[in-house]
Amino acid sequence: MNTKVSIAYLAGLALLVAAPTVIYPVLVMKVLCFALFACAFNLLLGYTGLLSFGHAIFLGTSAYVAGYVIKVLEFGPLAGIAVGTVAAGALGWVIGSLAIRRQGIYFAMITLALAQLMYFIYVQAPFTGGEDGLQGIARGSMFGIDLTNDLALYYVVVGFFAAAFWLIQRTIHSPFGQTLKAIRENEQRTISLGYDVDRYKLLAFVLSAAIAGLAGALKALLFGFATLGDIHWHTSGEVVLMTLLGGMGTVFGPVVGATVIVTLQTELSDKVGSLVSVIMGCIFVFCVLVFRRGIVGEGVALYKRMIGEKVH
Repeated sequence: MNTKVSIAYLAGLALLVAAPTVIYPVLVMKVLCFALFACAFNLLLGYTGLLSFGHAIFLGTSAYVAGYVIKVLEFGPLAGIAVGTVAAGALGWVIGSLAIRRQGIYFAMITLALAQLMYFIYVQAPFTGGEDGLQGIARGSMFGIDLTNDLALYYVVVGFFAAAFWLIQRTIHSPFGQTLKAIRENEQRTISLGYDVDRYKLLAFVLSAAIAGLAGALKALLFGFATLGDIHWHTSGEVVLMTLLGGMGTVFGPVVGATVIVTLQTELSDKVGSLVSVIMGCIFVFCVLVFRRGIVGEGVALYKRMIGEKVH
C-alpha cells in the first residue's frame, strides 16, 4: 500500500476498534461481512474487469459448509471458517475454469447460470436444510475466546476483516495486481506481451471467491444460521450495487458502499418493509446517473481536480 492508503487503513482500523462504544456491535459486524464480500467482488470487477452475476454462491456455499462443520461435525469455529473458505475457493476454481472461456456479457451469464444451478442443488441437498436453512450454528470459542459474547466476536471479525483487506490491497499493488489491471484495460495487448491471461483471470476469480467465502463463514457464525437468501441472485445483485455505489476500482469504495446499503436496509426494513428494494433501486439509478465513479471515486476525482492532477 502507498502512504496515503496505509494511513487511511490504520485510521479505519482505529475507528473499528472504538466503534462498539457508540454503535451496536452486531450491526457493525454485519457491515464488515458485506464489506469484505464487496471488496472480494471489487477485486474481480474493479481490477480485473470481470463481471460476475453469481458471486453470492461463494458467500452462501461457505456459510453452509462452515455451519455444517461446526454444527454437525462438531469442530470449532476456526475449522468451520477455514473449511468454508477453502470450499468457496474450490468452487470458484470450478466455476472460474468454465466462465473464463468467454468474455463480457457471456462471462456474466455463465456465472449467473452456474450460480442458479448450484442454488437449485442447495434447495434439494439434505445438509442445507432446504427452505428452512441450516439453523443453530453455535459460536463456540476460538483461541480461548468465548464467541458467545458479542464484543469478543466483534474483535475476532475485525481481525479477519483487517487481514483479508490487507491481503486484497497487497494483491492489488503487487506485480500480479498490475497484470490484472493490464488485462482490464486491454486484454489483447496483455496477451501480446506474453502473459497467460486465462491463468491470471482464474487466479483472480479463485482469490475473489475464497475471500467472499470468508465473509460468508463469518456471517454464518455471527447470526447462527445459513439460508437460501445467502446464495440467491438478489444477493449477487446487492454486491454489484455496493461496489458501484462506493466506487468500482477504488480501495475503500466497496467498504463505503456496503456500509451505506446495509445501514439503510437495517434502518428502513422495519419502517417501509418491502419498499426497501424500491429505494435501493432508486439509489442505484441515481448513482449511475450522477455519481458515475461512485462515492469514493467522485471524492478522489474532486481531490485530484483541487490539486491540479489530471483525472482519468
